[in-house]
Amino acid sequence: MYRTHTNGQLRAADINKKVTLAGWVQKTRDKGFMVWVDLRDRYGITQLIFDEERTPTEMMETASQLGREFVIQVTGTVIERESKNSNMPTGDIEILVSEISILNKSLTPPFTIEDETDGGEDLRMKYRYLDIRRKPVRNNLVFRHKVTMAVRNYLSEKEFIEVETPYLIKSTPEGARDFVVPSRMNEGQFYALPQSPQTFKQLLMVGGMDKYFQIVKCFRDEDLRADRQPEFTQIDCEMAFIDQEDILNTFEGLTRHLLKEINGVELGDFPRMQYDDAMRIYGNDKPDIRFGMEFGELNEVAQHKDFGVFNNAELVVGIAVPGGNSYTRKEIDTLIDWVKRPQVGALGMVYSRCNDDGSYKSSVDKFYNQEDLAKWAEVTGAQKGDLICILSGDTTKVRAQLSALRMELAERLGLRKANEFAPLWVVDFPLLELDEETGHYHAMHHPFTSPKPGQLELLDTNPGEVKANAYDLVLNGNEIGGGSIRIHDKKTQAIMLKHLGFSEEEAKAQFGFLMDAFEYGAPPHGGIAFGLDRLVAILGGQETIRDFIAFPKNNSGRDVMIDAPAPLDATQLEELHLKLDL
Repeated sequence: MYRTHTNGQLRAADINKKVTLAGWVQKTRDKGFMVWVDLRDRYGITQLIFDEERTPTEMMETASQLGREFVIQVTGTVIERESKNSNMPTGDIEILVSEISILNKSLTPPFTIEDETDGGEDLRMKYRYLDIRRKPVRNNLVFRHKVTMAVRNYLSEKEFIEVETPYLIKSTPEGARDFVVPSRMNEGQFYALPQSPQTFKQLLMVGGMDKYFQIVKCFRDEDLRADRQPEFTQIDCEMAFIDQEDILNTFEGLTRHLLKEINGVELGDFPRMQYDDAMRIYGNDKPDIRFGMEFGELNEVAQHKDFGVFNNAELVVGIAVPGGNSYTRKEIDTLIDWVKRPQVGALGMVYSRCNDDGSYKSSVDKFYNQEDLAKWAEVTGAQKGDLICILSGDTTKVRAQLSALRMELAERLGLRKANEFAPLWVVDFPLLELDEETGHYHAMHHPFTSPKPGQLELLDTNPGEVKANAYDLVLNGNEIGGGSIRIHDKKTQAIMLKHLGFSEEEAKAQFGFLMDAFEYGAPPHGGIAFGLDRLVAILGGQETIRDFIAFPKNNSGRDVMIDAPAPLDATQLEELHLKLDL
């Protein structure tokens, strides 16, 4: 065998044992008369020792020639270490080597394979197989495995069945662009890679599977804004003969189970918030409720003076920054510049200081007196020593801008603590969203989402007011899961598709297989999908999903390690009946 123990396994109790180890050379220290080698595998590091009094000359020469990342096998005796290292689990012992075999030599790595490395992200992505040897990356992948196993165990205990669904499917309009795959055997026709297994899991409900889940790859060909990947992993779930309350209770239970099992955190029932309230109070539908800074709408107390910026705005809204009165003018100017960045898009920011003596000092004192500013403090909940930050403009835009500022301030103030968890259900989303450019409505979630009971008729008279039987699970300001109760009868699905602009012919061509299935006794059903990558990152105390993916793509959707995507040669293009026009 290549090894009797791993490199993180041996302890003082093993002294005098003869053992065989294998792994990578982390580093060597050569004193001439003595050589120490740190041998690493995924389980840890064990120190090897060679000394000229007890080690043959030939073996000493071999040890002195070992380079970083050489793969070696050694046999030796476990001995007590003279200079113990309390920072290492194996720090009480070392191996006096009696045999050594170099299994494979290594070039000098392009970056140091240490917890703290000198390699930039692009370089580490190019040599990701080396990056994975680093403890932080390795631990993240082990952590992801633990989360995944905890999910599988929980759902299996709840009688969910894991069912695989196809990767080569039909392209359907579900929001983002599809990745398409040409079919060699069906000239001029294409498969699509699934954005989610949505229609298949609904068909499984029609098939009587009752409780389904799948940990599955999904694909979306979209611009990779923020921290996204073109291929990502979902915990995809569906249940039959349920209502919204059943879904929320089941998957609240899953989330509580994960937080307890993985993080040792016990939480009670999750709070719930209506979508409209989330937008009004926090400016977005995935609010981080670990801290305050709730929005205060100031129209009534700010639009009665001669300040045109406020008077001409659809919404004037502010937040109270705790302790913000300590900010210097330079720091406030930095905040103003921050909100004026193109990524945020505000034209400026008004502020008011809440002084310790109860007075106020604002950037618009010319237009507002102390009584006015006191009302601003009352509406925003500002206390002495706080700073009120105010934005104004179009309601939708200004809420998004102030939401971005709120999150930035929370980051600067250290209010987003990785070891604190604040889950939240957001419910009662609009069923449809109006595209201002085209004037047409599209589904906020997807075309199979059911309207709230009793609201179907509103589609004809006031479609923008129809609420969806949909829900999102938010954790620490990130949407970690979302789903809905589905439409399960053909007539309602046809009405929904009609309002989304599909003709009868288009609806049949795109979704005829699903609507036909609804005519064969489809049960009431609904489900949810968790973003596994995001969930794992948050449970791991981070928010960058790439750190928890073995082989991620960069911001351009490229795998720089294997250089993909890449051109096809002329023969392949001809076989696939494709001609490029670039």
